[in-house]
Amino acid sequence: ALAPRYGWILPGLEQRLAVPSMVSPATARPYAAEAKSAKKDAKRTRQEKVKDKPHRWRRPLMTKPVDDVYLTWLYRRPSYELEQAVGMLKKFQELDFTYPKQFVYINVFLDMALQKKKKVDPFSGSVALPYRFTDEVNKVLVFTENEQEAEIAREHGAAIVGGVELIKWILEDEIQADFYVAVPAIIPKLLPLRNKLKRKYPTTRRNSLGSDIPKMVQFFRECHEYTVEDESIIKTRIARLDMPTEHIIANLKAVIHDICTFKPSNYDPIVRRLVIRSSTSEGLLLNLDGILPQVEKAEERGEKNAVDEDQEKSVQEPIST
Repeated sequence: ALAPRYGWILPGLEQRLAVPSMVSPATARPYAAEAKSAKKDAKRTRQEKVKDKPHRWRRPLMTKPVDDVYLTWLYRRPSYELEQAVGMLKKFQELDFTYPKQFVYINVFLDMALQKKKKVDPFSGSVALPYRFTDEVNKVLVFTENEQEAEIAREHGAAIVGGVELIKWILEDEIQADFYVAVPAIIPKLLPLRNKLKRKYPTTRRNSLGSDIPKMVQFFRECHEYTVEDESIIKTRIARLDMPTEHIIANLKAVIHDICTFKPSNYDPIVRRLVIRSSTSEGLLLNLDGILPQVEKAEERGEKNAVDEDQEKSVQEPIST
């Protein structure tokens, strides 16, 4: 009695029994696009609220701490004059009873940027310090096929002297040196060593290619070498702490002035920040005024030359009466 009669269908059952047709995502979820747009608007509104929310007022800090113990990250790092910083390093050594002849180091942070996206390539340099602080002597190899030049190189302290026969031994790492010097006559035959020696390959830029063998050998035997690390930092020692203050300052300025030659003077100075320290002390940030070489700007030079020309013309012109 409860069974449905033949041909009788419950309301809505016919639609459910029908074969489903292909439904597009937009039709299946008519509100998906609106929900996504509303979600973006809500996120944007939250960001605007956070941006417009007033920051909590904080009491401004003093420019310098008044106590000996303070949180360093709350204050700007102090900078010191060069002579003052060296005096502080010497004082630290006396108070800490550390080794008096420890090395003095500098960390030089560089600005390698040039025009647009170009940069100064990482480099290594060599400089003759005014006051040597170590008895270490570099191992210098001299390339020459002239027997007379070879004898001069040996007399002035070259560790290894030879011609093209040295190429094989260098490529196989049988011979190694701190610096490689060559005369112009042999340089075309040394091309196989270009990739092997890289920055140590003899060039006029590094003053390792020339005819004055005694001068080159003496320079590279006693010179101080530094290298750019991590693309923009130079860490090198410059003196010993027991040296007179003026000697430490002279060595530091010699290194900095040599570093500045690797970037054209019409750009910003290559030295961006300079820190000095000893082997056992903290680093002291230096004031760069008086340390960087004084470079006269091109505009100032042009104006000065124009003034000089006007003065010369006024002197040369006869005075009318």
